[in-house]
This record gives sequence, C-alpha cells and structure tokens, in this order.
Amino acid sequence: MLTIEDLTKVYPGGIAALSQVDLEIPVGMFGLLGPNGAGKSTLMKVIAGLLEPTTGRVLLDGEDITATPAACWKKLGYLPQDFGLYPQLTGEEMLVYLLELKGIDGGTGVRKLAAALLDRVNLTHAAKRRVSDYSGGMRQRIGVAQAIAGDPRLIVVDEPTVGLDPSERSRFYRLLAELAQERIVILSTHIVEDVAVLCPRFALLRSGELVAQASPEQVQQALDGRIFQARIEPEELTAIEANHEVTQSFFVAGRHHLRIYEADGHAPEPFRAVSASLEDAYHLLLAGHELERASGPVAAASHGDIVRAAAS
Repeated sequence: MLTIEDLTKVYPGGIAALSQVDLEIPVGMFGLLGPNGAGKSTLMKVIAGLLEPTTGRVLLDGEDITATPAACWKKLGYLPQDFGLYPQLTGEEMLVYLLELKGIDGGTGVRKLAAALLDRVNLTHAAKRRVSDYSGGMRQRIGVAQAIAGDPRLIVVDEPTVGLDPSERSRFYRLLAELAQERIVILSTHIVEDVAVLCPRFALLRSGELVAQASPEQVQQALDGRIFQARIEPEELTAIEANHEVTQSFFVAGRHHLRIYEADGHAPEPFRAVSASLEDAYHLLLAGHELERASGPVAAASHGDIVRAAAS
C-alpha cells in the first residue's frame, strides 16, 4: 500500500503545486489524472523521493519515503515524462549504462540482466540498433525496462503515452497491465483514454488539489441520463456553447458533434441521450461540478474539501 498523507508542496514565491493531498493506493494500476499544470509531475517527484514536500509524507508499506528517500529507491521504478537517451548508443548499450548508474546487476551480471529486460519489453530484436533509430514507443520501452530493473514494489510512470501512435500505445497498455498484476503502478497522465482503459481507480488533480477519487464506472454512472449528443451545424455552435454545458466537441466523418450535460435530464432537439464516458466526467469535474451517485458524491465540495467516492 502507498499512503499519501496531507501532502503539500509550496515553491518559492508562494506557488502551491500541491495542497493537502491524501490518497491510499493499493496493489494494481492507479490513474492520476489532470490537465497540464495540475500538480501531477510534482506529486510523482515527491513519491519518487526526488522532491521534498513542504508538509506531509508518503509511506510505502509503512516506510516513510519522504524521510529516507534513498532507503526506498531500491523498491521504486520511475519513468519520468522527459526520459533522455543517448542516440548514438544501441538499445542494449543504453540499458546497460542505465543499470550501471542504478547499481543493479540482478546477481547474474549487468549484460545478462539487460538482455532479460529487453526481452521483457519486447526489444530483443532491436537490441543492436541505435536508439536514434527507435520509434517513440520503443524509446519508452527502454524507459520501462530500466524502471522495472530490480523488481520494484512501486512503479511510477509520468505521461508515458504522449506522442505514441495507436499501435505503440496498445503495446504499452499491455505491458503496464502486466506489470500491475503484482505491484503498485501509478499512471500519471492528462490523457483520459489511458485511465479509462487501464485503471480500475483514479484520482483527479486540479490546481494542486485532489478533487475526486473514484472508478471510471462510478463517475460514468453518476452521469446516467444527463449526457446528450447531437450533430450540429457550424452556425449553431456559439449559441449552444453559450446556453449549455458542453462536455465534448468532436468530428465524425467531417461533421461536427457535441455532447452536453443537462442536470435535469432534459435536452433540446436534436440532442439524444447517450451513455456517459470518463471524458464527460473529466470535463465536469475540472469545471467544479459535483457528481452525485446513489451511494454518495464522487467530487469535491466547495472550498476544496475532499469528498471520497464510496468504495467499489
């Protein structure tokens, strides 16, 4: 269990990147969702022991990461958002170098460990190719390989699918899902699809505050009967946006479609009721809406108070 207690981080100048964040994250995949600037990367750095919080603490299986970060690093695998590689090295050479920096050889030697890790992330076929020739997804898999070295208890991945094409993203999903079977994996992202596909539970950060904890299913159920969709003409857009809460705007076969939220369950023509998605809930939570379910609220009340979702 990873426990985050009353975590606050205030940077010089009084900028609060995190404000009184409380979370409990069990074994499995957990999503940390929020827009750019919400405080996700700051939280990940604190969890990874790379940044000292202003107040609060982080406990991994009862051990305080914030008090003795070096003592917990062997239990941690971290893939930051900006993961630098040396393009002139081969994939094998790059991974060996990273393992040597981490001081991990697996008991069999660093080259044997590197070979095993490359196989784990399906890069054996490209081990002798230069990193400069790797796709974005292949580079991310090198990052995952170094993160899982030493069989860590906790893996933190920060915006891992940004820039990946659909096939690479699908491969990455499979790899992360496999890793989460026996350990805690925190997926920090602003991409709602990543959380919807991978995470049985997630938390939403907005301006450094935790505004919701729930499962994707819970927030979707909270919107049952309140999301409507229609194809609209360009000249209708301004009026609809002015008079309705638009949760999504997208194109299908070149035609503009809108999804709107109606709290009373009634929408004007030509809108029709549709199943809610996590994307709809994400927009509404960021806008400060409270999403009520039969078993209780899933969003923050006013003044930033945190209201936890009922357990799944």
